[in-house]
Amino acid sequence: MAQVRQLDPSSRSRGGASVFQAWERFARGGDDLSGVRPEIAISWHRCRDQYRVDPGLTEAPAAVAEVGHAPEHDVVFAELGFRAASLAHEVGTLGGIVTITDGTGRVLAQWGDQATQDVAAEANLARWFCWSEGATGTNGMGTALMSYAPVLIRGAEHWCRAFHDWTCAGVAIRDVVTREPVAVLNISCWRGDLPGTVGAWLGNAATMTQRILRRRAKDDGAELMAAFGHVRSGSSAALAAVDAAGRVVLADDTAGVLLGIPGSTPAPDPAVRWKPELPEFIRAAKYAAAQAVRNPDWAGSTQIATRLASEPTSISFQPVFLSGHLVGNVVSFGVAEGDPLPRAKEDVPPHVQPHRMVATRENRMVLLWLPEVSFAQSDGNDVWLSTDQGLLRSASPGLDRLEAELTDSGFLRVHRQYVVNLSRIREVERRHKGELFLVMDDDAQTMVPVSRRNAPTVRRALEI
Repeated sequence: MAQVRQLDPSSRSRGGASVFQAWERFARGGDDLSGVRPEIAISWHRCRDQYRVDPGLTEAPAAVAEVGHAPEHDVVFAELGFRAASLAHEVGTLGGIVTITDGTGRVLAQWGDQATQDVAAEANLARWFCWSEGATGTNGMGTALMSYAPVLIRGAEHWCRAFHDWTCAGVAIRDVVTREPVAVLNISCWRGDLPGTVGAWLGNAATMTQRILRRRAKDDGAELMAAFGHVRSGSSAALAAVDAAGRVVLADDTAGVLLGIPGSTPAPDPAVRWKPELPEFIRAAKYAAAQAVRNPDWAGSTQIATRLASEPTSISFQPVFLSGHLVGNVVSFGVAEGDPLPRAKEDVPPHVQPHRMVATRENRMVLLWLPEVSFAQSDGNDVWLSTDQGLLRSASPGLDRLEAELTDSGFLRVHRQYVVNLSRIREVERRHKGELFLVMDDDAQTMVPVSRRNAPTVRRALEI
């Protein structure tokens, strides 16, 4: 008979004294976060000011409903289940447990040390309970859903006092097309430490799982291209094949001009698909994808302003499915067929321009006014801000997210690695082969390259 490990009820909390003191101050309404890691401080702000999670909460709430998931994501749960089960014995010998949640933070499965599972059950760290940040505060699973990298939450870094005896590490698996979270793989220990290799192991598990999703997404891209060819054979309209996130897999030359992207240039790989320069088009494509998922027979149309056209252009969406799941839409320009999409003012809440950007310096959050930021540059998953206070790391994960946050705020994506503040451009340099470089007004007079695909947009924005 397997021996059940006994847990020491006298073990002390793993949270450091300085972190616990900062937690006490912050939970009472203060803003002094000295000694707290930036990613934890940002999470605490969300929990207190946005979600209003009670720090005295002692157990996770039940999931409000059984949320469905796309059938193509079944492969994620199968892969994570295999990896979690294979690690369960090793984690169990350390007194730990492995859990899997869906993209809402609802726990689906759990393996590991039985004594720890019994303690976890008292806090509802068990199947069918919700561990999103909005429901249960800062924790390995919920905070991983908000991050693009593995997260580690130790002791008093948890938002709820009842969970300060836990150390948790989690990583989110994200859809490679929409970048929305699909699942979380998490390891937890009660009154114990996790091995130093846990971050690398979680990161590898996420990479291997998302590699499977990327292969499937490439197949979806090929299917979209085939559907594009099929529609092309019976239509003279300008056409584009777009995925569920509004990125273009293939557009003919006319559609490419209208969207501000290269025409007749296939991009089935989700990592390199073309992003149209028309936010209104992207919103319409996302809406059309959501409607088609709910009703496979749906087709719709709307009007958008396009490049080089003085009047709005009609566009129609025709859903494309592969093995029962939506892969995107073929968009016809100059055609109005199907149900009319709601006007932007009816289905999209008014965009609120951000007044501040959040950056980090060592263990502090830095709140920046937008005019203080000259430009943002991506470095892998990190984004660095060139500011009047020096080089700071942005709290926003990824340049795409930052770009979306700064829409209509005077910032422009000029290169796959750069978003610039248009008001901070001092000079524009044109090289002998036509390349554009922006000379910024920071102390170093940094020269930011402009990609060829973004050059027309930059010229229009600067009226040159």
